[in-house]
Amino acid sequence: MTPDELSHAISSALAAAVADGTLALPAEEVPTSVHVERPRQREHGDWATNVALQLAKKAGVAPRVLADDLAARLAATPGVAKVDVAGPGFLNITLDAAAAGELARTILEAGAAYGRGTAEAGKKINLEFVSANPTGPIHIGGVRWAAVGDSLARVLESQGAEVTREYYFNDHGAQIDRFARSLLARARGEEAPEDGYGGQYIQDIADAVQADVAAAGDPDPLTLPEAEAQEVFRARGVERMFGEIKQSLHEFGVDFDVFFHEDSLHESGAVDRAIERLRAQGHIFEKDGATWLRTTDFGDDKDRVVVKSDGDAAYIAGDIAYYLDKRERGFDVEILMLGADHHGYVARMQAVCAAFGDTPNVNLQILIGQMVNLLKDGQPLRMSKRAGTIVTLEDLVEIVGVDAARYSLARSSSDSSIDLDLDLLARASNENPVFYVQYAHARTANVARNAAEHGVRREDGFDPSQLDHPTEAALIGALTEFPRVVAQAAELREPHRVARYLEALAGSYHKWYGERRVTPLGEEPVGDEHRTRLWLNDATRQVIANGLGLLGVSAPERM
Repeated sequence: MTPDELSHAISSALAAAVADGTLALPAEEVPTSVHVERPRQREHGDWATNVALQLAKKAGVAPRVLADDLAARLAATPGVAKVDVAGPGFLNITLDAAAAGELARTILEAGAAYGRGTAEAGKKINLEFVSANPTGPIHIGGVRWAAVGDSLARVLESQGAEVTREYYFNDHGAQIDRFARSLLARARGEEAPEDGYGGQYIQDIADAVQADVAAAGDPDPLTLPEAEAQEVFRARGVERMFGEIKQSLHEFGVDFDVFFHEDSLHESGAVDRAIERLRAQGHIFEKDGATWLRTTDFGDDKDRVVVKSDGDAAYIAGDIAYYLDKRERGFDVEILMLGADHHGYVARMQAVCAAFGDTPNVNLQILIGQMVNLLKDGQPLRMSKRAGTIVTLEDLVEIVGVDAARYSLARSSSDSSIDLDLDLLARASNENPVFYVQYAHARTANVARNAAEHGVRREDGFDPSQLDHPTEAALIGALTEFPRVVAQAAELREPHRVARYLEALAGSYHKWYGERRVTPLGEEPVGDEHRTRLWLNDATRQVIANGLGLLGVSAPERM
């Protein structure tokens, strides 16, 4: 019996009580779906609900009286072993082993679809993440967003959302000019400008630009006037740097649907159109020769300059145009993932959302990610040979691999800082969270291989009443939770819940593995107990694979 089936049974019991006059409640007040959850203490049963407490006042009856009536009705439901009333009117429900064990069949019939839902169906979501400036390799903060953002996209898609992964390509502004000047200086054999970029990668990009120019038969940029030479290094350098960023992300398992160029907002007139839209709505005013957006009307701590007194657009002007562009492309929800240094950005952007007539925190949702601290040999790891001052995506993958990097960065809430022990993540031990989960999957695969060698086949029998051991009840209970965990991860925009669930599931599986055998001992004949345990083993394998897939992490067959 699944949670949905139990929920339906409780609703049916309530409807029956209304129909026979036991419950004085209008029929339309009977919930079509009743929330059930796992009790904190396993001995309290498989499922619990407080529906009697919720409805008693409306029905004019004591919660305990309503709970007693519901308990009697539910106890007669096929698959329910017993129902206890606790406290002021909580219902603790225990399923019989056969009803609980049927979940193994449900999971294997659903396959990769188990855990998928429709909670986000009909939503068109734009998810923007990473968006690192094309002035250097992706540093560890951006790597965290790559892991979390791609995992969130997968989770949202699993719940029916149409998700577009978008990268905002910052190819406009002062940082690009500094990048170009740095490349030109290194090409000339000079040190980078004081406000420029350092690191070996600058020399590498400068050399590559010169090689590209020579291969194309174009004039040597070092022979051109300063402005023209700088433009060559700007255009070709940004293109090459961004190509490297894309390739690094692809190798990390992260691919984007849209690469949006900031420059296009200014060249297309989108910035001017957005400002005029806000002006028509009465939110723009002029002061001190500048053009302002009255964001204080929408909760910001001060109004914002959108066009400076010298006529240049302020940084927020591009953000305003970009927000409107996404909405005009038909996205219902814009999720924006930002680094820890962007806290002050939240209020002004939510004000922009409101100024356009949208709902803050609904149409625009902003997630802030905290710092990642890397430890190697017990000491902070701070230096990249190539980048000079930062640890890059390539550095992390080289040390621990893609799976460990993705999993470890996605398994913690993004709004908390994390310390990653790289020595631990490179170790094949149960202390390493990704190894612990992947090893559980590999173990299920090994059990299935051994079962096949001993003639234990699922198709020869399935008797869920055989799954009556406490470790089996615990494992089935964990498997039951997967759809709820994924739906909650989507609703709260917290993919780390999937990782933490998988670790708990792996723990339940390892305990079950230590207590119950799938293959017979010695000359013992193959029986339904062995076949049925294989069903449970394989159902666990499916759920672990589904969960790891949501995190973009592989599910190995052998380790």
